Amino acid sequence: MSQLRIIFMGTPDFAVPSLQGLIDGPDEVITVICQPDRKKGRGKKVSAPPIKELALQNNIPILQPTAIRTDAFLDQISELQADLIVVAAYGRILPGSLLELPRMGTINVHGSLLPKYRGAAPIQWAVIRGETETGVTIMQVDKGMDTGDILMPASLPISEEDTSGSLFSQVAELGGKSLVKAVALLKTGELPPIKQDDSLATDAPMLNKEMGHLDWASEAKELHCMIRGLDPWPSAYSFLAEKRFRFFKPEVVLGKVKEAPGTLCRADKRGLLIATGKDYLLVKEIQPEGKKRMTVQACLCGMQLPVGEQFS
Repeated sequence: MSQLRIIFMGTPDFAVPSLQGLIDGPDEVITVICQPDRKKGRGKKVSAPPIKELALQNNIPILQPTAIRTDAFLDQISELQADLIVVAAYGRILPGSLLELPRMGTINVHGSLLPKYRGAAPIQWAVIRGETETGVTIMQVDKGMDTGDILMPASLPISEEDTSGSLFSQVAELGGKSLVKAVALLKTGELPPIKQDDSLATDAPMLNKEMGHLDWASEAKELHCMIRGLDPWPSAYSFLAEKRFRFFKPEVVLGKVKEAPGTLCRADKRGLLIATGKDYLLVKEIQPEGKKRMTVQACLCGMQLPVGEQFS
């Protein structure tokens, strides 16, 4: 089978295992397209996307267009005469005119088991909604939001301790391995597309900081999933004595609740025991306002927390 000429489109860490898998494989990555360099951190230092750094290490030509819906950009891609475009967390919706340029079309590495969790934050929403498994789907890209035909799904379990952060690298690695297998099967015509069942579709919209404000009237199980799903960003939080506390490493403690939801029932080296709408939530790590993330035990060495008061 002849070597494919592949254009890779991706930007963040999630896309790195996919690009590395293609680089290590038998085909040729002729160009990498990623988002422009951005200012990051408190010092606003300009940083290159992880995908750009990997491309530079492997001497692959790089494009960082500010606009992809222009005739000039489409002409530039057309001249490359690619066989296939591979997308992994590029960060923009691609125009149909671009998708159709390669003779084998465009495929995407999506971080969920489609049709569940179409959108920008599939891993986070799988945890928030209490799913017990997630995975990746290698799919054909069409003009919709993750609505294209399924080529290859691959799953992995979600444990009670997993956060979106811990799952991120697992899903990314699974995506890279699945992509390599899918491209090999595409070359031999052994990967027939399967239509998605739209009736089973769920959305995974972008996260925002406001959604991290916890409602303690919810059940402990729901709060447990919310805290894990928003770890590390934007993180779950609440206020006590007018100070914001961010919460990490939760555990559900079964028991009939007598206190008002949000009441801090206990604060010791085991964590913060907080009343909820059903059962209790034990929080083992917190981040007090203006401080770093730490264990509750470490926090109590320098701060007294008012047991009996309510988180709002």
